[in-house]
Amino acid sequence: MMWQPPMLALFERIQREFHAVIEGIDPLLLDEPPAPGANSIGWLAWHVTRSHDRNVSELQGREQLWILEGWHTKFSREPDPAETGFGHTPDQAAAFRSPEPEVVLAYHDAVVDMINHYLTHAPPGDLDREVFSPTFGDTRTVQRRLVGVLTDALQHLGQLAYARGILEASRDDFSGPESR
Repeated sequence: MMWQPPMLALFERIQREFHAVIEGIDPLLLDEPPAPGANSIGWLAWHVTRSHDRNVSELQGREQLWILEGWHTKFSREPDPAETGFGHTPDQAAAFRSPEPEVVLAYHDAVVDMINHYLTHAPPGDLDREVFSPTFGDTRTVQRRLVGVLTDALQHLGQLAYARGILEASRDDFSGPESR
């Protein structure tokens, strides 16, 4: 069995769920944490996409779209290939400011397109290939890197959806079941 189709399906599912959270959101909610000390929707969305970009770019031995296509400027960030949010302090995460939701979605879509290109052209035995990560300073197999990216993304997608629900509910003028 080829390994690429299930991976493609997972990344496409993540993209659909990502869009479901970000599309139509009040831009002010992107940088509002759902609770004190919690990560904002904007920071989580940026972190998921940066993780995808960094990891899959490293698997391909290519420059990240973050730098290559200038996404860092659209997010008002430095072109640091290691800055993905991993290791951010609570203060650093709280200081993050998101661009418009359309920019968040466009960066995510560009990264998913890059991932799809990699997966459709990756050789059958690529899962066992070992790749050095300059960010982490270690060597792992392609399979281990992709599994890490996917599990991290799925966890953060749940957080994104939950945070949006909490923030939107807190803004409702809900006065009880009879008002619905």
